[in-house]
Amino acid sequence: MKKHIPNMLTLGNLFCGFLSIGCIITGDLRNAIILIFIALMLDALDGRVARILGVSNEMGKELDSLADIVSFGVAPAFLAVHTYFNDFGQVGMLIAGLFPLFGAYRLARFNITDQAESVKYFKGIPITLAGGIVAFFVLIEALIPLWVFIILYYGLCILMVSTMKIPSFKKVGMPKNSVLITLFLFYTFYLVAESRFESIPLSFYIALGTYIVLIVVRYIKEKEPRFPNKKKIKKQKIKVIRKKRMKQ
Repeated sequence: MKKHIPNMLTLGNLFCGFLSIGCIITGDLRNAIILIFIALMLDALDGRVARILGVSNEMGKELDSLADIVSFGVAPAFLAVHTYFNDFGQVGMLIAGLFPLFGAYRLARFNITDQAESVKYFKGIPITLAGGIVAFFVLIEALIPLWVFIILYYGLCILMVSTMKIPSFKKVGMPKNSVLITLFLFYTFYLVAESRFESIPLSFYIALGTYIVLIVVRYIKEKEPRFPNKKKIKKQKIKVIRKKRMKQ
């Protein structure tokens, strides 16, 4: 039973992506963005849960890629079409469609990357990060001009397929208060949605900043060199000497 839990989280990610596209088609951009954020959280959980339960496998990896291309490739591109590229007609659809194409290439390259290498770092930014950033840009559409969005949009496309090394947080343990932070993020996303894009609550920036700082601090702690304790070494040496004397 436990081997299906990570896959259920991944399927939840995929379903959120599907529902997000449905909301975009009906013009409900507010809920579409919230669903992408929920998909982001589910995507962050499925891999960790699989490693905790010891049920990581190739099927889960492939399923995760299929879910990601929908939730963080197609759905954010549709958001761009219905907001920033809305006045471009069919041309807007074509230029926005490059985002999921670059994302698909990035996912395919990741799937054939050596596991030992992917644990240490990613080549190019993950599609999850890129898709989340696009969703966030749409969330604050009133603050970002069209030309700025276009530069950022295609900049993310290039960064996804680049060979730039991005640190991987796969070995970083989840903070003890991660559940509270996640719930706080859900609440702030709700506040943002209720604001109807007119204003972004300060709590949103506080929650996002707190989350990022905690991850960075945790990562730095994991990377800190742990110098051996001299007292422990002396005790171990004394024990070894005593054992040798007892044998003699």
